[in-house]
Amino acid sequence: MNFLVYDLTFFVLFSLFIAIFLYVKRKQLKREGIIYLYKSNFGLKIIDYIGKKYKKLLDKAEWLVIIVCYLTMAAVLYLLAKIVYVFLNFPDFVRAIKIPPIMPLIPYIPEIFKIDFLPPFYFTYWIVVLAITAIVHEFFHGIFSRKNDVRVKKTGFYFLGPFTGAFVEPDEKQVSKLEFRKKAAIFGAGSFSNWLLTIIFFLIMWGFFVSAYQPAGVMFNSYAFQIANSTDIGEIVGQTSLTFDGQMNLTEVKIKNETYFVKNASEEGLIVAFEDTAALRSGLAGIIVEIDDYRVGNYEDMKEVFANLNPGDEVIIKTLYKQEIKSYEVTLGERNGKPFLGIVLVGSTGGGIIGRVREAVMFFREPNTYYAPKFFGNLTIFIYNLLWWMVFINLSVALGNMLPLGIFDGGRFFYITLKEITKSEKFSKKVFSIVTYFLLFVFLLLMVSWAFSIF
Repeated sequence: MNFLVYDLTFFVLFSLFIAIFLYVKRKQLKREGIIYLYKSNFGLKIIDYIGKKYKKLLDKAEWLVIIVCYLTMAAVLYLLAKIVYVFLNFPDFVRAIKIPPIMPLIPYIPEIFKIDFLPPFYFTYWIVVLAITAIVHEFFHGIFSRKNDVRVKKTGFYFLGPFTGAFVEPDEKQVSKLEFRKKAAIFGAGSFSNWLLTIIFFLIMWGFFVSAYQPAGVMFNSYAFQIANSTDIGEIVGQTSLTFDGQMNLTEVKIKNETYFVKNASEEGLIVAFEDTAALRSGLAGIIVEIDDYRVGNYEDMKEVFANLNPGDEVIIKTLYKQEIKSYEVTLGERNGKPFLGIVLVGSTGGGIIGRVREAVMFFREPNTYYAPKFFGNLTIFIYNLLWWMVFINLSVALGNMLPLGIFDGGRFFYITLKEITKSEKFSKKVFSIVTYFLLFVFLLLMVSWAFSIF
């Protein structure tokens, strides 16, 4: 049975459990808008024990927490600026991403928006990741509060339908009387904890991947192409239909007496012109796993096979396409005296700081290589995707939570920093208000830009 069935069943049962729990505990619930709060003493002894037992260590860690939070705030503002630039200047890229810039974290996001570059996000993943992320985040706020002798009045959970989260309630009056360093550490402790979880689960994911996966094919995402000007089209020869990630109708044209294939011959300006190659002619699609009975695990394997071939050779290429093995008879072309297939590998993640960071982080995966589980099949994939979401979501929370907005910890962190520097509560409130409205305007601008790009 498809795991989705089990996952949806779990979702229904969990929703029923929440409904029954809210009914039984209805007298202990406090309503704030559409959210219900359930306050308890859950974890208070653990928070108190860690806060007191490791007080000296936590004292030394306070400046580290503060420095990490300032760096995180700078990083998230830089990323926000980059996102605004992309959304305003590259609508095609926005259409490819599909997800709106402001979107609550809900199960099945990749499925809802039909995003194939993200792994499935099951409800099971959502509840496990949320439980660990939220509880550790809030407990760190509580631990640094108790370290500074601030009373933690209650812990608890909030509910919005079947969706839930955790909170810790320190005594705000006691927090307000603390010196800047201690207050900043309390406000920044949650984001700092998410950085720790990101690192821990990344190391676990890395170790699991190296142990449980092996190279099993070469990925490509396009046929060889050139960027040409539509005015260079000298002759329209006819139409052809190919299968590459679905049916693709192309028009055969002549550009400077060379044969190319374009999606829309009437398009004006710069166009993508696919070269007349063996891969295109055969409609090669999927992940290359075998060439003439030789198993192809990665690009190095593929180069070894091609080293023994010549232009004009006929080969049998097998690919994994939509979980099925497909076979193609391909006559190799020629490029610089060597056999030429004519594919564009899934290669670099792009230039710039973000691309380089991603390449560095995913150093254990070759970008053009497809990896398959060594054992346990779907279970291995399930565990790896769970670890991936754990890393991704904790990183996202660590960054997003330090936005200088009042609804986030970053807002309070930013405000007390202003107050510490200016020594003026009135000026700090005014600047904080201006920054808040500016960021809200930026998010509105992103949503409008997204809507125009998509619709």
